[in-house]
Amino acid sequence: MRARNVLLASGRRTAGEEVDAYRVLAQVSPDVYAPRLADALLDLRYNLLTRSWHASALELSEEAVAAARSIDPAEPGRADVIYRALDGCRKDLYRLGRTDEGLVRCAEMLAVARAQAEAAGEPLVKGLREWAVGLSEAGRYAEAADAMDQLVAARLPRGPEAGALAWTLLDRIAALHAAGRLDDALTAFEELVTMEAAEAAADRGPLACHLHALTGYVRMLDAHGLGERAALARQEALALLTELADTGERKSWSGYQQSFWAELLTVVGACAEPSEPDAPGPPPVAIPLRRPSRATWRSAEGRHALRARVDALAPRAADDPDRYLAELVRLHRAFTLRTAVHGEKQVHRFVDEVRPLYDEGVDLARRLALHDPVEGPRALAASLIDRSSLYAAARDFGPALADFRQALTHLEEPV
Repeated sequence: MRARNVLLASGRRTAGEEVDAYRVLAQVSPDVYAPRLADALLDLRYNLLTRSWHASALELSEEAVAAARSIDPAEPGRADVIYRALDGCRKDLYRLGRTDEGLVRCAEMLAVARAQAEAAGEPLVKGLREWAVGLSEAGRYAEAADAMDQLVAARLPRGPEAGALAWTLLDRIAALHAAGRLDDALTAFEELVTMEAAEAAADRGPLACHLHALTGYVRMLDAHGLGERAALARQEALALLTELADTGERKSWSGYQQSFWAELLTVVGACAEPSEPDAPGPPPVAIPLRRPSRATWRSAEGRHALRARVDALAPRAADDPDRYLAELVRLHRAFTLRTAVHGEKQVHRFVDEVRPLYDEGVDLARRLALHDPVEGPRALAASLIDRSSLYAAARDFGPALADFRQALTHLEEPV
């Protein structure tokens, strides 16, 4: 009676009081109250007002899993409750660095989702993306790529889904690349570019997203020495930028383009950036060289470490540019791109915050072009395209076009 009164009483009750009430009632009527208990436990894990995790968040999510499993298997909503509880537990385990246990929860989630999909005759199985991410973090790249192949195959017949498919394609590109399937990764990237082009042509998507996809594709091609294909993609990007600088978008769009740009930067950055020199030696030739995961690439620790290396190398590059300047340009570029991604997710008007870094990168690359007439112009072109992409993310297409044309001049490509 006391528990029911807590739930029925007018006025504000705390999340903890609600959980305590559901704990009592779930013992009496589990099919009615166990789902509510599981969801209340999951909500209690994180305080939105203080933006802090509960000290016992993992214990709460594990209790939610137990509550969900106590529901009668005949109840139609049981699987959804179990899936949500397992997902909360998975997140807590990964947040605490217990990745092996987190992967076990991923597998349990996928088993629940597969059973649901089979019963409904549904080809799309939720949880495949989380399973692929978990496999990749565990170094099981081939399995992760296979999981993403399955997910994309199920989603492709549904079409672009108002842009949602693009994010799944990015996940697949990253998984294929990590598995050493470079040709497949590039093919998937071409599919993304083609889809964005078709959406823009039909006025179902922004021209800017087509441009961002093309620019990311160029970075991937250049990172793997595929210069001829990169040159063709740059010409496509030039045509798009020219239109955007002349007339702007054909219609008004919401602001998700910046997030798409940042995710492309992350995917390509993690794919193109080699392992750090102080990492363990490379694995045998039969196993693809591990690149930073997207989470690692975005991490504050990695960003701060790059900043420290840039600061330490700068005076050496000033004294001996022939020996150190090229490495400084490379490290500064990596730091700049990571900082831009961090800023896009954290800082209002992030472009104003990070533009000085891009300007500094262009200046460093100009110095390199004077000392190394072979590699310097390519590095300068890359820095200019980076800054052009930043301007485009801010929808400042005039300066974006100017930088892009200047980059093509240094590459001796048509402008």
